[in-house]
Amino acid sequence: MLNQGTKAGYIKNLLQQRIIFTMNCLKVVLVTMLFLITTTAAVAQVLVQIPQPAAPADTLYYNAKALRFLAMGDWGRNGADHQKEVAQQMATTANIFYPHFIIATGDNFYPSGVVSEWDPLWKYSFEDIYTDFRLQWDWYPVLGNHDYKTNPDAQVKYSSISRRWRMPARYYSKLLAIPGDTASKVLLLFLDTNPLIPEYYKNEEYGPNVKAADSALQKKWIAAQLAQAGANVKWKIIVAHHPMYTGGDREHGYDTRAVRASLEPLLMNEKADLYIAGHEHSLQHIYNGGSLHHFISGAASEKTKARLIKGSLLAATAYGFMNFSITTKQVVVQTVDDTGKIIYTTIINK
Repeated sequence: MLNQGTKAGYIKNLLQQRIIFTMNCLKVVLVTMLFLITTTAAVAQVLVQIPQPAAPADTLYYNAKALRFLAMGDWGRNGADHQKEVAQQMATTANIFYPHFIIATGDNFYPSGVVSEWDPLWKYSFEDIYTDFRLQWDWYPVLGNHDYKTNPDAQVKYSSISRRWRMPARYYSKLLAIPGDTASKVLLLFLDTNPLIPEYYKNEEYGPNVKAADSALQKKWIAAQLAQAGANVKWKIIVAHHPMYTGGDREHGYDTRAVRASLEPLLMNEKADLYIAGHEHSLQHIYNGGSLHHFISGAASEKTKARLIKGSLLAATAYGFMNFSITTKQVVVQTVDDTGKIIYTTIINK
């Protein structure tokens, strides 16, 4: 028999052992949870709504007779947050795909654009990052909201310094021939969607530069460009920073709703074919019927959550960019992540 003192000591010792055992178990659980969270965050999430078309899933599509370009966005971080890794995959892809040009969908320089055409960020975030020979072809950028924080016109002025940076104005157009049928053309409109968002006029950072823009004049210009496109224009492509639809955090955002209300009726009426945007740091394809397909390529240096919504065909939480190949009757789009993996292929026929 144990006396009271011995018995109390025994029980105290047993409780201490139980507490230590429980704490060790909790540590194992916490470490396991941390591992799972870290692992999940490191892996890209790719959600596809419908089966992809019959095409080699692991092979880059190349058609010498197509007009070819890369589309990337939300990128200028001095090489940080996978900017260099995406740039390397763009280079690898370009040496197989041979793009005729590169499209940048805005937020070209974080965190606050560039001060002038001589800003050091031109070197650190652009010239020193996209160095491969195949990335020296023309770049056609648009302005994002971050580019509006200081001097958006500095990005226009840089066109007079750089051989490859082609931004003649805050919004502009290009009419390009399809190599396999040079009589057939592709019309690309590069828009400035920042002045289309009423809330930006009240913003202390965006406001001063937004107020200098004439949004009504731009919309008249868009309507005229689309309406005047001849029968030889086989595809009408719109490039802008802000998406009209998204499965990201801005699905119901004031900026998404404002741009959709401003542009969708006009673009649908004029039967535009593709709307390529950024702003959301993900890779998406959305189609809600009619002529217009929506693509978001805004993950060239940061990734954020994307989910499937009504009309979603692709919602990828991944770093990467897109390839577009355009012939008279067909557009082939492939999405490539920062490891070089082709995570999505789609074909749009006319």
